[in-house]
Amino acid sequence: MPGLTAGRRSLSYGGMTAPARLDRRLMVAPMMDWTDRHCRMFHRLLAPHALLYTEMVVAQAVTRGRRERLLRFDPAEHPVAVQLGGSDPRELAEAAAICEAFGYDEINLNVGCPSDRVQSGRFGACLMAEPALVAECVAAMRARVAVPVTVKTRIGIDDRDSYEELTAFVATVAAAGCDTFIIHARKAWLSGLSPKENREIPPLRYDVAARLKADFPALSISLNGGLRDLDALEAESRRFDGLMVGRAAYETPWFLAEAEQRLFGTPLPSRDGIVERMEPYIAACLAEGVPLKSITRHMLGLYAGQPRARAWRRFLSENAIRRDAGLDVLRDALALVRGAEAADAA
Repeated sequence: MPGLTAGRRSLSYGGMTAPARLDRRLMVAPMMDWTDRHCRMFHRLLAPHALLYTEMVVAQAVTRGRRERLLRFDPAEHPVAVQLGGSDPRELAEAAAICEAFGYDEINLNVGCPSDRVQSGRFGACLMAEPALVAECVAAMRARVAVPVTVKTRIGIDDRDSYEELTAFVATVAAAGCDTFIIHARKAWLSGLSPKENREIPPLRYDVAARLKADFPALSISLNGGLRDLDALEAESRRFDGLMVGRAAYETPWFLAEAEQRLFGTPLPSRDGIVERMEPYIAACLAEGVPLKSITRHMLGLYAGQPRARAWRRFLSENAIRRDAGLDVLRDALALVRGAEAADAA
């Protein structure tokens, strides 16, 4: 369908096209079950300059599965990176080449996810214990693609969390040609904590990430983890090459627009305007057979903290699930919010 195929063509929604180079000052983290193509389109309207990431995609699924379903995206999402999970250098290299052909601007290797399912596939955070293998994977991918190959990692795993081990890992992987690391500034416990607990219980150590940047000045080091405060975001932007936000961008999407304003000086849009600008995209998806709920579930937090935010969320949650749900549901939800604003003004 026009406007909903992968690639670097100039066709876009809202006049957005792919930039000439990647800018890492603001990134939205890869989040399983969240950052699908519909979420990324919504986030793109909120933050025109942000580098967006897919959910983690298993390399084997790319090479042997339904590539179109896994990898398709709209050109308006640029700049957009794909995150791969895997530990087989040859399979990762093949998957990276496929992703590059689809038009992705970056290939990112997941060395940070601590879930049991990911560990059973011998990838994610457990790979921190095998820096030579990660280096081999990076080298294999770089040999097949022209776009950047980057690594997202933790600062340590289990009791292997010394700064010396972290620097040895980074040095080994960098020697294979990776010059960009996104550091989730928490260690991961591979057993005993759930993925959710691993995002909350291990303490944040921004000081470790900052020391890493100081010790490897030639590398691009970006910070990830717990970035929810705009003043802190702005302060950390002076210490790191990039900042990656996760749950704050998803749960309270307006934070992403405010972060864009702080870091790039972009004027704030209006929430209502974002909803209206989503309409052409939603209409195209509906015509393709995509259920409305698959798109609007990512928009539920747009009015958080605003009058009638609960009404917006409830109306969409209850009505977007209908089989015949169309743009009228979105417009009626918006009318609820505008009615509240008009009443407050009066």
